Amino acid sequence: MVDAHHKSDELPVAYDVATVGDAMSRGVISVPPETPLRVVARMMATFHVHAIFVFEHTDEDDEAPRLWAVVSDLDLVAAAQLDLDRQTAGATAVTPLVTVSASRPMAEAANLMAQHGIAHLAVTDPGTRRPIGVISTLDIAQAVAAGLDAAETFPSA
Repeated sequence: MVDAHHKSDELPVAYDVATVGDAMSRGVISVPPETPLRVVARMMATFHVHAIFVFEHTDEDDEAPRLWAVVSDLDLVAAAQLDLDRQTAGATAVTPLVTVSASRPMAEAANLMAQHGIAHLAVTDPGTRRPIGVISTLDIAQAVAAGLDAAETFPSA
């Protein structure tokens, strides 16, 4: 399932005042657990993303999948020495999936990443708790950098 929207060209909101929703990438790119890793790699390359979420249907009558894990580019690299056509997203994915609400402060997302040793969090809608996007360490770095003045951005050597 692909539902992703690239960020606009707006400048990021500074870290100390930003919420997760200010910095996240909207949309979710996901695959079922049985998807071969080579397909996951192709999706990462095609959509220029560093993580693909893995979902499962909890009930055959339930049309809404339940996200339960993430495969990052680092997970893919670690599995590259194996047969990528036989390895699946479900077997490689990091579980449990760590989530954060879009309304939470950016610092909370950073703390969750540090605490769990991960680089991507699923972002959920504060009202429905459904996944609506992803936030990464790069998104947080951009928000940290947004707090700098132009003269501080590239100091002369």
